[in-house]
Amino acid sequence: MTESQLVLVTGATGYIGGRLVPRLLARGYRVRVLVRTPARLDHVPWHDDVDIVAGDLSSVDDTAAACEGVHTAFYLVHSMGSGKQFEETEQHNARVMADAAALAEVTRVVYLGGLHPEGVKLSPHMRSRTAVGKILLDGPVPAVVFQAGVVIGSGSASFEMIRHLTENLRVMPAPSWVTNEIEPIAIRDVLHYLASAPALTEPLNRTFDLGSREVLTYAALMYGYAHEAHLPPRHIYALPVPAPRLAGWWVALVTPIPHSMAVPLVQSLQHPAVCSEHDVDAVLPLPPGGLTSYRHAVRLALRRIQLGEVETAWTSASSGVAADPLPSDPDWAGRTVYVDDRSKTAPVRPEAVWKVIEGIGGDNGWYSLPAAWVIRGLADKLVGGAGHNRGRRNPTSLVVGDAVDWWRVEHIDPGRQLRLRAEMRVPGGAWLELTAEPDGDGTRYRQRAIYFPRGLLGKLYWWAIFPFHGIIFPSMAKNILARAAASG
Repeated sequence: MTESQLVLVTGATGYIGGRLVPRLLARGYRVRVLVRTPARLDHVPWHDDVDIVAGDLSSVDDTAAACEGVHTAFYLVHSMGSGKQFEETEQHNARVMADAAALAEVTRVVYLGGLHPEGVKLSPHMRSRTAVGKILLDGPVPAVVFQAGVVIGSGSASFEMIRHLTENLRVMPAPSWVTNEIEPIAIRDVLHYLASAPALTEPLNRTFDLGSREVLTYAALMYGYAHEAHLPPRHIYALPVPAPRLAGWWVALVTPIPHSMAVPLVQSLQHPAVCSEHDVDAVLPLPPGGLTSYRHAVRLALRRIQLGEVETAWTSASSGVAADPLPSDPDWAGRTVYVDDRSKTAPVRPEAVWKVIEGIGGDNGWYSLPAAWVIRGLADKLVGGAGHNRGRRNPTSLVVGDAVDWWRVEHIDPGRQLRLRAEMRVPGGAWLELTAEPDGDGTRYRQRAIYFPRGLLGKLYWWAIFPFHGIIFPSMAKNILARAAASG
């Protein structure tokens, strides 16, 4: 009975894991999640329905403790964009999971890898994902390794790449890989197979290819998106060169995907990605209503975006940038810190000011000199940073861990305070804190830009951008209050 089975989900703060957890709960499983930072889950709807364990997958003790009493362990982590040693890190963590699962007598490990052809030279990230799957398959506990190609769903990195390339470029000279055959799959179908895996009765230890059974080219994916999004016709011209690194830079500049992710995504498209077998049909049922077609998956994703109901996004996972929290004010004593602190009062209800604060970024912008923010974002993209166009998961509400352009929500006190941590490439740590406090019949709005420089370069950076702060931040405070007053 599923009611007696405990399942472990790693990667619960990521795109796939964050969507899988509520679906496992809906099927009656008890769910435990292993996360490094439990606060990242404080505001998810299923927070009180799961057992949250703080720990690191690189630790044998942490992982073994999380596996205790577990029937099925989902290994849903991937270190895309996490540094030059990511392959060693991923393989070490996979071995830890395999050993910990054996010690805890876990029945099955489930992993989601990438769809790829055999006998070709794979990109570093696809090679790493394949190696992780092999480690789990060679481990003491039976493993089910699903292999999926381009995942289509609101907020997925693959979908966002297709969406922004198609929307931004009406005429597109493209590398030769746009003619490669690809078998996409809807996120809802991936989640169906993952959530069904604990119910497998046989001790299977093998890979299963997952796809929509609809083979297209990458160019056809973009043409199909343009049709569903009601865009004018797009014109894509394949050039006789693969150019994965150059294309990775181009994708990073044109889309919200940072260079650290764009390059591996593009590299994964260098070869066809089509299912070589459909053996999953013999052991698991098809999704209700059958597999989702590509066009239908695009329509579903666009609807979620339009309704502001994107459940998780590729930005849900940390970018790999150091994520030390902002020290409390008393801890600043004796440290070098630069602060741009501004406050204004206005005869506006705090609720109206908070609504503007919580809606900052994305399509609403930053209420001051939009061109300056765009230019700074492009500069950040050119040095491999997150850039300014990641947008938001939800246009009106935020939770801890959400990305907001090049910022990430570090703390939120609903109705009162929002603190954002910068994930741009800067020589130091940077935060932006926005607060709305009642002040008589109005509101006292406070805005603090806080910067902890790292070495001499960090100090020079602050003083180089200081003149721009004198222009941007006063107008930002003024315009936020003006927007709140105009909205009532």
